[in-house]
Amino acid sequence: MSDQVESRSVQLTDPRALRAVAHPVRLALISQLRRRGPLTATQASELIGESPSSCSFHLRQLAKYGLVEEAGGGRGRERPWRATSQITDWPAISEDPEFAPAAQLLETVIAERYFQRLMHWLERRSGEPPAWQEAAAFGDQGLYLTADELAELARDLYALGERFFPRTSNPELRPEGARRVGFLHLAFPDVDDE
Repeated sequence: MSDQVESRSVQLTDPRALRAVAHPVRLALISQLRRRGPLTATQASELIGESPSSCSFHLRQLAKYGLVEEAGGGRGRERPWRATSQITDWPAISEDPEFAPAAQLLETVIAERYFQRLMHWLERRSGEPPAWQEAAAFGDQGLYLTADELAELARDLYALGERFFPRTSNPELRPEGARRVGFLHLAFPDVDDE
């Protein structure tokens, strides 16, 4: 395998895997490995503000569920790890009664992470160059849709970001001045309308 992530996505169907990933340190590690390529536990610790031993433990846990793997070379905490995919996915529904609570836990932790990232942007926005301040999107729309239309909207939103996705794992495709942008797409039935 090369230093690049080999697989585009990994599908989680085991509730234990969902619960294992539902940890802020593990999500931060996956994010850094996807963003920066192979890292040792020591390097990762400097990026996410955790101890090397904590990072080493969490990397081993992620490896159990196929989300990271050893990249070869090094020993102990100086052994490099890499993400096995750029995307983690899981089904919306499952017949396993343990799946829904595990998925809800993971989605809650991820939503909290999204909120923290958004709040960080809002706190620093005024210090960003005007072009970036104006380009950033913030808002919502209340729409009346059928389930099929909601699914279509979700596919369309995904497709909008998809055209830029190859730049994630190939820095050579990034134009000058490109920055990593969080493109969140959330669409769900609004409780207020029931």
